[in-house]
Amino acid sequence: MITASRVAFLVPLALLLVACESQSAPVGVKLHAMSFANSEWSEPVHLDAPVNSPCQEQTPTLNKDELALYFMSNRQGGLGNDTPDGCQDSFDLWVATRASRDDPWDTPVNLGSPVNTSDNEAGPALSPDGRLLFFYRWVGTGQRDIYVSRRDPNDLGWETPVSLGPDVNTTNSEAGPTFLKHEGDGDGTLYFYRGDPPITTDLYAVRITNDGETLGPAVAVPGLNSTVDDNHASVRRDGREIFFNSRRPGAVGGAGFDIWVATRENVHDPWSTPVNLGEPVNSRFAEFHPNLSFDGRTLLFSSGAARGGLGGFDIWMTTRTVSGR
Repeated sequence: MITASRVAFLVPLALLLVACESQSAPVGVKLHAMSFANSEWSEPVHLDAPVNSPCQEQTPTLNKDELALYFMSNRQGGLGNDTPDGCQDSFDLWVATRASRDDPWDTPVNLGSPVNTSDNEAGPALSPDGRLLFFYRWVGTGQRDIYVSRRDPNDLGWETPVSLGPDVNTTNSEAGPTFLKHEGDGDGTLYFYRGDPPITTDLYAVRITNDGETLGPAVAVPGLNSTVDDNHASVRRDGREIFFNSRRPGAVGGAGFDIWVATRENVHDPWSTPVNLGEPVNSRFAEFHPNLSFDGRTLLFSSGAARGGLGGFDIWMTTRTVSGR
């Protein structure tokens, strides 16, 4: 939870961060808040095999053209140790691809070394050009830290990941990265969450260069954090809509994690009061890890076995209508 003294210190930095975003407000971007104002989300669809498995699949993220789906899983075939239940004792990053949006997903492939290790890798987030891969890593029950791996646009091989350093990573846990590219100046903003139980998790943001270098310390995101857990954000590419997990009062099931959404008219405006995304996306079961597609029409998320599926956490997908389209 953010204390009053920390808010007083961080607000100027937060205003500076927002000002930087406003300078790069996308003049030619065709995504406008009003085009989504009356949109409705479809009944979520379970992705089934080969994406989902009897093990756990979480933190999904689509690349820009929606032909690659990255996620974390503890299915067999990773760099961990096999367990009696047919899974593994650690999480790795996996990717499934398809030839077109109308085609089914191919069998997922483990990203392998050097991205994956015998530790846990989770929460993949891609830059729109596909050159940067952000994720978080932890050992056992230890703290999480955020890393970035780079690749040449024409090279499928990811470089050895490096920690984002003290501007992001602290003695607390940092996890759940998502990257918002600024259309004007080439830089971007990395959103993530910070905190360790019993301390609640809060949403933070840090300015990031096109090469994945931080430009100053991360700041708490004004207007979104509560006195309970807020984490795993996903921001629409025009910066005017944000989805995230929260355990605040008002869940569809009465308690627990749901997906919440906040909007703003322009990137220099404050975020609106977050509202529960409601049914059919949220249910009486917990929903986690929202990820919005580049065109803003598809939302992926994770939900537990109680909602249905193949076992453990699985990946679900919902789409929305866009007014005037």
